[in-house]
Amino acid sequence: MGDTNTAKATKKSWFKGLKTEFKKIIWPDKETLAKQSAAVILISIILGLIIALLDAIFKYGINGIMSLVG
Repeated sequence: MGDTNTAKATKKSWFKGLKTEFKKIIWPDKETLAKQSAAVILISIILGLIIALLDAIFKYGINGIMSLVG
């Protein structure tokens, strides 16, 4: 029966620690959030285009090699 009290105390302590950690978080303001979101979207688009370009190059390269072999 003592285990339930220990579990409750541990759970309570864990939530208290969680609440303390949440108070330490520094949330960004709207301007910073907008700039960082725009940067993430822009870099994602650029990387997507680079991957698509490399995929097309490899596709045509492999198809060219296969046409020579076959």
